[in-house]
Amino acid sequence: MVEIEKTLVKLGFSINEIKVYLTLNDYGSMKAGRISKLAHMDRSSCYNALKLLLEKGLASYVLIGKVKWFQATGPKRLLDYIKEQEEDIKAIVLNLDERHKKSKVEGQVRLFKGVKGVKAIFLDMIRTGKDNYVFGSEGQFSKRMPEFALQFKRMKKEKGMQTYMICRKDRKEVDVSSANHRYLPRISESPAVTNIYGDKIAILIWTDEPEGIIIENGSTAKAYKSYFDFMWKHAMKFR
Repeated sequence: MVEIEKTLVKLGFSINEIKVYLTLNDYGSMKAGRISKLAHMDRSSCYNALKLLLEKGLASYVLIGKVKWFQATGPKRLLDYIKEQEEDIKAIVLNLDERHKKSKVEGQVRLFKGVKGVKAIFLDMIRTGKDNYVFGSEGQFSKRMPEFALQFKRMKKEKGMQTYMICRKDRKEVDVSSANHRYLPRISESPAVTNIYGDKIAILIWTDEPEGIIIENGSTAKAYKSYFDFMWKHAMKFR
């Protein structure tokens, strides 16, 4: 139950909406008074939550005499609701993207925190669609976020993106199937990983709560890439 509630909160539902929706889902059709008792909430809050659920198509009612009997729509309606939200967002993304470009400042730096923040950085790499040049990786991405790492690998393949990675010599767990690797000796292990892609540099720091920054600056990315090219030229191939 806790996981269901957490997920519904993430989807933007209020606590009262969740209480009412789960009550209807678990107990079936009933009057508002009964719902408020089972959900342990006052009638006013219950009616407000029902109104919102009705607007979202997650609840419905029938009139028996002059009394409304409420019921939850099937749980699969949640999937339809999310798809509708996605369509609404798609409808405004082009306009927002155009406005975003107009207001963009060269050299901007963005900070991301936590697992969701790290995901946002990797998804930005996919959206950019450029090859990625990496140094400092210790395999933290695959260890800490294994499912998303596989998804990222599939998305890279679909986009035709390549990864070129320079590792320290003693690193053992290298996935040679998804990236081109070379190594350098006498390199210290570090939680910081640098990614260069397009006009951007992403630095990920794999501490207990991972965080990262994206530096969006063409000339800086070009300079970092020249350093990478020098290291790549002098690095040794894995055997």
